[in-house]
Amino acid sequence: MKSLLGLSLSEIQEIVNQHGLPKFTAKQLTEWLYKKHCGSFDEMTNLSKSTRQLLSENYTTGYRNHITVQESKDGTKKYLFPGGDNFIESAYIPDKERATLCVSSQVGCKMNCLFCQTGKQGFQENLPASDILNQILNLPEYEKLTNFVFMGMGEPMNNYDNLMRTLNVMTSDWGLAMSPTRITVSTVGVIPYMKRFLEESKCNLAVSLHSPFHDERMKIMPVEKAYPIREVIHAIRQHDWSGQRRVFFEYIVFKGLNDTSDHIKELAKQLGSLRCRVNLIRFHNIPGVNLQSPTNEDMIRFRDRLNDKGIIATIRASRGQDIDAACGLLSTKEMNNL
Repeated sequence: MKSLLGLSLSEIQEIVNQHGLPKFTAKQLTEWLYKKHCGSFDEMTNLSKSTRQLLSENYTTGYRNHITVQESKDGTKKYLFPGGDNFIESAYIPDKERATLCVSSQVGCKMNCLFCQTGKQGFQENLPASDILNQILNLPEYEKLTNFVFMGMGEPMNNYDNLMRTLNVMTSDWGLAMSPTRITVSTVGVIPYMKRFLEESKCNLAVSLHSPFHDERMKIMPVEKAYPIREVIHAIRQHDWSGQRRVFFEYIVFKGLNDTSDHIKELAKQLGSLRCRVNLIRFHNIPGVNLQSPTNEDMIRFRDRLNDKGIIATIRASRGQDIDAACGLLSTKEMNNL
């Protein structure tokens, strides 16, 4: 049956009209779904009994409870949700007054980046907007959330329509009424959809960079062949970055591979004058990948040398590593047998 979660007010209005229900039913439904987080038609008490029965017989709300949760010693929680016909993971990351949810957009990923556990899983399916939103709305800590990053499983731009449907619900007054500045969407640099995203959304953009050199980046990120990082950065430069919207570059640091003086010079050359921030992320070792994690001293030295070149760079703290919730570690390959 069709899920109502993820539908816009106008789409729900069409369903209401189709069944000859009172026009105001559409607003009632969006309030129950998006304001009150109601997962059952039976609990929508201001709808008539006949309306609730009709909806139950033809639709689902789209709410699906999480299956398991793991908690890290640092307070990070990793939730396992049903996603499409499979499973997905989301990471809840509390940090003082800030609480971030790392959201998944696909089951697995087809980008096959060398350093990413999700990529090792391969690609299963795109998540419908209902299952993307369900990670947010059905989270026990929802009321504590301040920020959202689409940096979980999958490449968001490869599920563009469902991504934009989700963002529409998140930022519309009839939906979750969130500020776009609280939402960041990550991409490896799928240029056509990235350009559309910049035009059609006001949310922040994060680009997985990881190396400024074409041949080197192609060895660890096959997408470089189709969308070279120089062309990705050029496309970003064409956009007007005035106002509060921000662009970030994610840079996983591999010891001795992409943290040399040459990398610093090339990063300064490519990113110079672009109003951006580089987030440095420590590589987390995964089985079968011959890449090394840098030391704390390596990370600090690299950050400081980038700052000296005029690039705003910060080190992102590794969170949830003990439960495989840190960057690049989300995977449900084994869980697909449940």
